[in-house]
Amino acid sequence: MPAYHSTFNELEDVRIVGNTSVLPIKSKFRGPAPLADSSSIDIIDETLTLFRANCLFRSFDINGPADRLLIYLTLFLSDCLSKITASKVEPSLNDARKTLTTFSLESFALPGDATFPLNSMYAPPGNSSDADHLRQYLTQARQELASRLLDQLYPLDAEGRPAAKPSKWWTCFAKRKGFWGS
Repeated sequence: MPAYHSTFNELEDVRIVGNTSVLPIKSKFRGPAPLADSSSIDIIDETLTLFRANCLFRSFDINGPADRLLIYLTLFLSDCLSKITASKVEPSLNDARKTLTTFSLESFALPGDATFPLNSMYAPPGNSSDADHLRQYLTQARQELASRLLDQLYPLDAEGRPAAKPSKWWTCFAKRKGFWGS
């Protein structure tokens, strides 16, 4: 059974930087991402939906530029879960929010950089303005993904209060080795 691929691979009129799509996002954070329709799913929703299934696969065939963005966001989501579960004490929602906000804003490698883990699958940006645009876009996507992940990790109870500890149905995937082999 093959891994699940992005439904955004076939979109027309999408900016491509290197060989990665710059897709619309429903975001509350500032950045260069085009705004997505609030009633439809975006790549962040798709990443959260497909994460638990895709991390079980040992390989992932790339079918288009949106799959590269899906892979990047899946790796980032996995790193977020690792950050949350790294401490011996389960973090509260506020502690997790601080951790993931800091992590999403940290400096990170882009395709073409020596420290980027998947350089063989990604083309580097063509010039420095494309690299700046991609870095800003990925920073915005990382912030939005971290924010929405917290909503999944700490679901609201019947009285509208967030859970005291992260959901075991998400944290159990923190140490899972998937198609990225980490």
